[in-house]
Amino acid sequence: MAHSGSLVIHPARTVAGSLRLPGDKSISHRYAMLAGIAEGVSRLENFSTGADCASTLACLKTLGVQWERSQNSIKIHGRGPKLEVPTASLDCGNSGSTMRMISGILAGQEFTSELIGDESLSRRPMARIITPLETMGAKVAARDGGRPPLRISGGHLRALDYKMPVASAQVKSALLFAGLFADGETRVSEPVRTRDHGELALRAFGAEIKQEGREARLQGGQRLRAIEAPIPGDLSSAAFFICAAALFPDSQVIISGLGMNPTRSILLDVLTGMGVRISVTQLEEQHGELIGTVQIQGDELKGTTIRSPYTEMLIDEIPVLAAIAPYTTDGIEIGDARELRVKESDRIAAVASNLRAMGAEVEEREDGLRIPGGQKLRGAEIDSFGDHRIAMAFAVAALRAEGETMIRGADAAVISYPEFYATLEGLGQ
Repeated sequence: MAHSGSLVIHPARTVAGSLRLPGDKSISHRYAMLAGIAEGVSRLENFSTGADCASTLACLKTLGVQWERSQNSIKIHGRGPKLEVPTASLDCGNSGSTMRMISGILAGQEFTSELIGDESLSRRPMARIITPLETMGAKVAARDGGRPPLRISGGHLRALDYKMPVASAQVKSALLFAGLFADGETRVSEPVRTRDHGELALRAFGAEIKQEGREARLQGGQRLRAIEAPIPGDLSSAAFFICAAALFPDSQVIISGLGMNPTRSILLDVLTGMGVRISVTQLEEQHGELIGTVQIQGDELKGTTIRSPYTEMLIDEIPVLAAIAPYTTDGIEIGDARELRVKESDRIAAVASNLRAMGAEVEEREDGLRIPGGQKLRGAEIDSFGDHRIAMAFAVAALRAEGETMIRGADAAVISYPEFYATLEGLGQ
């Protein structure tokens, strides 16, 4: 996907304010997909406004799932387990989440479908879902190296006992979704714990799923029931505003209605360890997902080291943590993060390139970065590399830089958070 729009970010003296964020992208994807194969009409409040989740909705419509959207809520008319034969390719846009997870559902459909994506998505590896889905009985054709487009011929599936070689919540969800259409009990175990939104969503829609340690088990043949549910604010989007607040000792930001899933909230623990003052109030549970209000106050920002298993749990937040690393006293070291090289961009290379453009010293490693602290950044012309998280991360870093920063391809942020820059500008003072 080409992103040509540029945007200038001006330095701020501090950040302050209150906000409520659009719905969590990971939960929105999963709820929409399961609502499509459930019986009845699901009503989802605060559905993600990002282009990635719009790609999921578009794919569902091509599969005969009707839905209506009203502001930030959506009503999805479930078709039950049998979807409609698509008359066109399913366009996943830039969304790897869409392509990987909906493949699990398509593997259980008795027709052939084709999944396509934009230029960036067409370079991303899909072998991690192809291998286990073929073991279950689906046929999946792809380009060399298991890259899109994917042509999936689904049908009758066998249950699977699968030990994932690489930790991926998307792959885990895809296989559990496929398990709904399989004979017997599907078991999926992961090398380190990843976000469990898929398991919680399945349970919310009425499936019985067993979890023990890092293993999830699901009996095939279960039918899903429609739900009414609020979707909590996206913690990965909140990370940018939390890190913005962390840059200024006199900042104060309050984020309400925020998702506090324990498999995601490690970010708050890491930032607390770095000296940011964070408090959580009004904690409640909705369909297994924790929702709360988070108050952030900046202080002197210390450094940290991030390695497995924390790397996997922070994989979406690492770009913004790395972008603010020069402002810490001790710097940040990131390891075991090779997965970042096959995201929407090579995020390790992108972070290193942009920090150097802003005058920082950076050591780029094959699986991570070492960024010394005590550095000053200067405004510069930098590149989003067509990656929403890179664009947003450096908009945050630019708030404390000396001089203006121009982000080329700033409109990449529409992928996950179209309102991002307006919200950030509203907090800057």
